[in-house]
Amino acid sequence: MARITAGVATSHVPAIGAAIDLGKTQDDYWAPLFKGYEFGKNWIEKEKPDVILLVYNDHASAFGMDLIPTFAIGCAEEFAPSDEGWGPRPVPRVQGHPELAWHIMQSVIQDDFDLTVVNEMTVDHGLTVPLSLMFGQPEAWPCKVIPFAVNVVVYPPPSGQRCYNLGKALRRAIESFDDDLNVQVWGTGGMSHQLQGPRAGLINSEFDQDFLERIVNDPEGLAKLPHIDYVREAGSEGIELVMWMIMRGALNENVKELYRFYHVPASNTAVGHLILENS
Repeated sequence: MARITAGVATSHVPAIGAAIDLGKTQDDYWAPLFKGYEFGKNWIEKEKPDVILLVYNDHASAFGMDLIPTFAIGCAEEFAPSDEGWGPRPVPRVQGHPELAWHIMQSVIQDDFDLTVVNEMTVDHGLTVPLSLMFGQPEAWPCKVIPFAVNVVVYPPPSGQRCYNLGKALRRAIESFDDDLNVQVWGTGGMSHQLQGPRAGLINSEFDQDFLERIVNDPEGLAKLPHIDYVREAGSEGIELVMWMIMRGALNENVKELYRFYHVPASNTAVGHLILENS
């Protein structure tokens, strides 16, 4: 049977992708951030997951105002990098796992969560930057990836509680798949940041550090945090953190924290990173 062995959480700042692609990772500004991901790169090389279910949000690349699914699962064989205005990132095409993706779709919908099935789409920095941070610059990504897109761009986004409960449904789906697969679930986005308006540039390290602590040790309580608290405390884009709750819901109640990293700033964003192992 398939099993979820670990969860990974990380920010997906587009400027991080640019720094990698332009060879700036050792610049004075960027070096401390990339040093913080060395543990994860070494760890995942040993773990060798078969499939990553990667929870992210699209940034008006695959979806636009004409179609905004709350939850969408990519069921295709492969996904090309998006052109976000300056050409696609020079990264490998993402190889999907249609059999597992369709199984998850069927199981989760029967578990009373509505998913939009996507058989053709591109994937933007929300998905490719986390892969680059953990795998570097390979000629091909070393495992299959199932894109799982969440709307946190257009109001109303799903609640943290909804996302946490969805993670539990995803776990039931994955663990009922017949093939013997090592599956990881990643939650991406955040941490505190705001990109526009009078509070543009907002970073709230106190909120971020509390979130990192609670998502490990008090996920049930953290799931109850309302939208307004994310927006007020973490900025308008801080709502991306609900996607971390999907990852956490997919894991056991008790987990082993293998690694925690926090860095300010990357561009105008606070960067957070967690690696959690199922007990």
